[in-house]
Amino acid sequence: MRVLIFGASGMVGQGILLECLRAVDVAEVVSVGRSPLPQKHPKLKEILLPNLFDIATVTDDLSNFDAVFFPLGVSSFRMSEADYRYITYDLAMKIASLVARQSPQATFCYVSGRGTDINSRTMWSRVKGELEEALLRLPFADAFMFRPGAIRPMDGIKTKTPLYNAIYLLFSPIVPLLARLFPAQITTTREVGKAMLAVARKGYPSPILEPIDIRRAAGVSI
Repeated sequence: MRVLIFGASGMVGQGILLECLRAVDVAEVVSVGRSPLPQKHPKLKEILLPNLFDIATVTDDLSNFDAVFFPLGVSSFRMSEADYRYITYDLAMKIASLVARQSPQATFCYVSGRGTDINSRTMWSRVKGELEEALLRLPFADAFMFRPGAIRPMDGIKTKTPLYNAIYLLFSPIVPLLARLFPAQITTTREVGKAMLAVARKGYPSPILEPIDIRRAAGVSI
């Protein structure tokens, strides 16, 4: 299987990347991103693109993929709706539309967020809801929208936000207990990566995966 990842340098993207590199049935992983990744691997090929809106400049590198994973995203904190829509909706659709033409046989997996709702009054939720519906209409072989809630970083992965790292460190001793008490609320970077590979291989009954679906797809007993 050939896998294409956008946003592999982020917390969720790192988890997905690690699971792809571990998977015996993944022959090649191509990462498209703005900056170099910390790890090197025989399976891994990097395409550096400082401005991802210039995705058309690497069109020839986007063909013949079996799976496309898109954990790329930004926080809506202190952003106007116009700016957030541009970075979230416009960028994702520009990339995904091109990849759908180059690799129509691929399964596309987008990392959205728990609470996404096209009818929501909350700006980020509504924008991501519109994006989910638009992505599901693209001519991929299949597409799935992942809506993780709280995500526990594994394998030494850290976020790019120091405050979040401090919060994870503070609550890390009780997170395993919280995951058992609230299985529908908490996932891990490892589970998200395993779940994406699982749905790329054999699909899933629903195109929308909430946290409990992500855990089930990853093989976790609920």
